[in-house]
Amino acid sequence: MPTIERNFITPPDIDVDTTSDVATEEMLVNMGPQHPSTHGVLRLVLRTDGEMVLEAVPHIGYLHRCAEKIGENLAYFQYVPYTDRMDYLAGMNNNVGWCLTVEKLAKLEIPRRAQYIRVIMCELNRIASHLVSMGAYGMDMGAFTPFLYAFREREFILDLFEAACGARLTYSYATIGGLTHDLTPQWIEKCREFLDYFEPKITEYDQLLSFNHIFVKRTANIGILPKDLALSYCITGPMLRGSGIPWDLRRKKPYLVYDELEFDIPVGDGRIGSLGDAWDRYFVRIQEMRQSIRILRQALDRIPGGQHRIALPRVFKIPPGEIYMETEGARGQLGFYIESHGGPIPYRVKARGPSFCNLSIAHELCRDCLLADVPAIIGSIDIVMGETDR
Repeated sequence: MPTIERNFITPPDIDVDTTSDVATEEMLVNMGPQHPSTHGVLRLVLRTDGEMVLEAVPHIGYLHRCAEKIGENLAYFQYVPYTDRMDYLAGMNNNVGWCLTVEKLAKLEIPRRAQYIRVIMCELNRIASHLVSMGAYGMDMGAFTPFLYAFREREFILDLFEAACGARLTYSYATIGGLTHDLTPQWIEKCREFLDYFEPKITEYDQLLSFNHIFVKRTANIGILPKDLALSYCITGPMLRGSGIPWDLRRKKPYLVYDELEFDIPVGDGRIGSLGDAWDRYFVRIQEMRQSIRILRQALDRIPGGQHRIALPRVFKIPPGEIYMETEGARGQLGFYIESHGGPIPYRVKARGPSFCNLSIAHELCRDCLLADVPAIIGSIDIVMGETDR
């Protein structure tokens, strides 16, 4: 068989100047509001250099509904449903926050049974909110199954809410002076059954997602939020506790009957990556669900008898004055400011939504990160745009 000779041409030596900077062109990338990883109608304008994000600027306001101005034209009772639409994943917490602020300004003392029921509803809604956060965050990272698991358990909580007040998303269950409906013994027993069923499921979430190798690689050492930076931006809630700061209003400035209940404040510890990274913020929410179960068991065992609300006049008026009060919502400190000039309608209403303040740190966390890490960072903030825009 004849041999075939191949003549290989040796390429000439090319002198490459490796000392000079290579000029690259920056690009502006719009992530959202249609992007599936932006958690609602949030628009992020990213200034990128290749795969690196140099700057991230959030653009908000797509859900602005003049919620505060509306509050200055409605009676105190009538504004309760509007608080549901702010953080629509934790409507119970918003209802209770508004009612507590009004009651403090009016110097009303609500029955102890109503206080315990409010705690029960707030902690159930905290669990439901964290389940959505966990499921949606897993889906952002490419894991679809945890989303189905989370919504399976959330349905049990929504069934309990529906049995208590008839609604599954926007409840208006807490009202000035107490609650719209009382709880039955059958409801309390159903709630206990749910807690027995749900507690082992959290261990499944850890096995399925929390310590999943791919999920850890996507979230550990990503979006690190140092303690001093978190404090300077007034970050609250699981984001602040994820940076290792044990600040929780339920413990530090207790309201309702939280000072009578035993629970711990979960904080980030950098066990997987760095302290204050995206994984720490995620895992604080997982641990908070365990603590909410502790609170719920104690509240269900200690719930007293009596009335679930106090009788108030049909035309409810508050003397002149002003008040600002904060409660610990699912995403951080939710505050309401009310100024009254007397009469049934407030003169000034202002809401302090935790998502608005927590989102303000986005440009710091997304600076000098990879483009693929932006969904991991934004998802770890756990924002609700209805509360951000109001």
